[in-house]
Amino acid sequence: MSAVWRASRGAVRRRRLQTVVIGIVVGLSTAMSVVALGLLAASSRPFDQAYAKQSGAHIVAAFDPAKASNSALTGAAKRPGVEAVAGPFAAATLDVTFEKGPSETLPLTTVGRADPGGGVDRLNVWKGRWATRPGEIVLNQNPVSPGPGPGGGFGFGSELLGSTFTVVNGPTLTVVGFAFTVSESAEAWVTPEQMASLNPTTSQMLYRFSQAETASQITSALSAVTTDLPAEALVGSRSYLTLRAIVTAEPGTFVPFLVVFGFLGLAVAVLIVANVVSGAVVAGFRHIGVLKALGFTPTQVMAVYLTMVSIPAIVGCVVGTVLGNLLATPLLNNAFSSYGAGDVGVAPWVDVVALLGIPLVVALSALLPALRARSLSATEAISAGSTQHTGRGLWIQRWLSGTRLPRSVSLGLGLPFARPARSALTMASVVLGVASVTLAIGLGKSVTTYQKADVSSGAHQVDVFVPSPDPNAPAERKEEVNRPAVEALLRSIPGATHLNPSADLFLRRAGATQDAAVKFYQGDVTNLNYRILKGHWPDGPGQVVASERFLTQGGLAVGDTLDLEGSGKRARVQIVGQLLNTSRLLLSNWATLASFAPDTEVDKYEVQLKPGTNVEAYMSSVMAGNPALHVESTEEGTDEFIVIFFATISLLTLMLGSVAALGVFNTVVLNARERRRDLGMLKSIGMTPRQVTLMMVTSMAALGAISGLLGLPIGVAVHRLVVPIMMRSAQIGTPDFILQVYPAGLLLLLALAGVVIAALGAFLPARSASRATIAEVLRSE
Repeated sequence: MSAVWRASRGAVRRRRLQTVVIGIVVGLSTAMSVVALGLLAASSRPFDQAYAKQSGAHIVAAFDPAKASNSALTGAAKRPGVEAVAGPFAAATLDVTFEKGPSETLPLTTVGRADPGGGVDRLNVWKGRWATRPGEIVLNQNPVSPGPGPGGGFGFGSELLGSTFTVVNGPTLTVVGFAFTVSESAEAWVTPEQMASLNPTTSQMLYRFSQAETASQITSALSAVTTDLPAEALVGSRSYLTLRAIVTAEPGTFVPFLVVFGFLGLAVAVLIVANVVSGAVVAGFRHIGVLKALGFTPTQVMAVYLTMVSIPAIVGCVVGTVLGNLLATPLLNNAFSSYGAGDVGVAPWVDVVALLGIPLVVALSALLPALRARSLSATEAISAGSTQHTGRGLWIQRWLSGTRLPRSVSLGLGLPFARPARSALTMASVVLGVASVTLAIGLGKSVTTYQKADVSSGAHQVDVFVPSPDPNAPAERKEEVNRPAVEALLRSIPGATHLNPSADLFLRRAGATQDAAVKFYQGDVTNLNYRILKGHWPDGPGQVVASERFLTQGGLAVGDTLDLEGSGKRARVQIVGQLLNTSRLLLSNWATLASFAPDTEVDKYEVQLKPGTNVEAYMSSVMAGNPALHVESTEEGTDEFIVIFFATISLLTLMLGSVAALGVFNTVVLNARERRRDLGMLKSIGMTPRQVTLMMVTSMAALGAISGLLGLPIGVAVHRLVVPIMMRSAQIGTPDFILQVYPAGLLLLLALAGVVIAALGAFLPARSASRATIAEVLRSE
């Protein structure tokens, strides 16, 4: 075994270039695979762990207390399949003002609960204590990642402990503690006695079911516990699967294309390794013969070649695993820390699979050429190593020599036919490189296309916000916020073509803790570019259109009804349309606004300008005409997710393109070494270094052209497969227009990507081969 190891180490030292190529290729492929598998493995693990620890509710349901009494709810919860239940708890959405913190009035979903324990939704009281008497309140706050957002609780720091806030038209409450619920069942808790005085609007029930792995099981279980209740008693519910979908949305968006890129990278690595070992065997016939003549058995010779490729593969795999962990950990922590899971890293089994599996795959890819080395006899190997091979591809080379192509070009076009197997492996790696570039560009265009179509992008250029009038202000100050006067001013400034008055309210679905931003428009909105995917724009009171994400997270569809709460009122609305939008947005009309806040006035004007109008000049004129108005341009900064997405896509494309180019690089090196006698003869009869370079580059460019034609449809097909999966992970639909992102001109350019990859990979070794002197080449023979 020591002899095999010494021979393998010697082969590694002699073939430094191939060793480096294998190490880099395997390292990059491993890094991509670790990131993809790490995200896939962790896509729901932290959430599931936190949910199991707190016995999170499978369903958080809100009932109308006027239609379902507490005894009826308790009796209904005894149906078969209910594993555990908590409640009923009286609940209400309170409008509160703070002694510390924000100055505006904010909604706070509050539940009356006697203690934080129980069989469902066991709360983690991590600071202070539980509310035990009237006048006290406990806020929901994540101890790991305080702040607003999914799992973040109420969104303010623990400095509120001991402070007070006032319920509008209600009592003053003191914050005595902070608790955390992964179920997001409430934003705050008070004693049941305190809640009785706060005019509760719903009764909350928390259920855990024995069968709750799928949405259909959840739906069936909820139907079972509500069958005997009065019609319309259930006013709202939310499944834990919805929460899990929210928390896994961002990493889930990355997983599909990372898995594809990881697979492509691994496939390219296998092709290149097979090519390297095959070339080493062909170029090392004499070395194989010498080893066997010295007493190496056929199995030992095979072991030498497998070990030779395994050494850089293992080193590259270790480095790639470390790099993959470094790349994946920040993304995982950003996605999951808000659910109290602490630091989230790549699962240990992912590293184990990478460290054991990828070197094994590399070794298997080298097995076939290594078996060839094993099967050669010593005499056959030594004689083959000293004989120049001729005849393969000779007919095509003769035919090319008869064409009017420059001699260096015709010779270059004939080179791939001399080693058809090697050329096929090289071409396959370039095909995958072209497919990767095609996929990456398609993904980028799909994301930007959707982003431009999202909401009413470009429909208006200026937002003008009108402050609410102070009833104690002097008459001249009240006149500054007079709506008719403001509208007249906006229309009088040159450049304005349309004004769309609106008012925003933050309402909540009954029993939920997440706000839904509802925009109510006054008058005609046909000039806006809202894209309604299904249904129609609201044309009567009590109607809304909802974003795709709002519908997905709520398990709703066009035609469904839902109860919304806000400003101390609850009203039922019908969803009449589905809006293309990535936020939790609802749109409605002024008639629907009367159900919640009939005295609300316009608080914003969306101004559409004529093409070519100077936006800054218009904004300056508005502020000069009425300093009380707040004016903003609708141009927004780049979304953080978009930045990360494009950075990831660009990095992976560069990595895979480089890996494919390394495959070409290795092939040209092998060709140059095998044909050094031919190159010397060509130079001796007058071929210049430039012509030698052109010949070698042309041989690979021809393969690149064919690879471009083959890789292009593969990339387009994978794009059409990956994009819908990404969109479903992001909880939005897949309109047809975001798949139609390959115009004819772009397809032509992408078809040339194979030529570019092949030419770049071939240039340096071709240039090096062209600089070798005739005497040097012939002396090496």
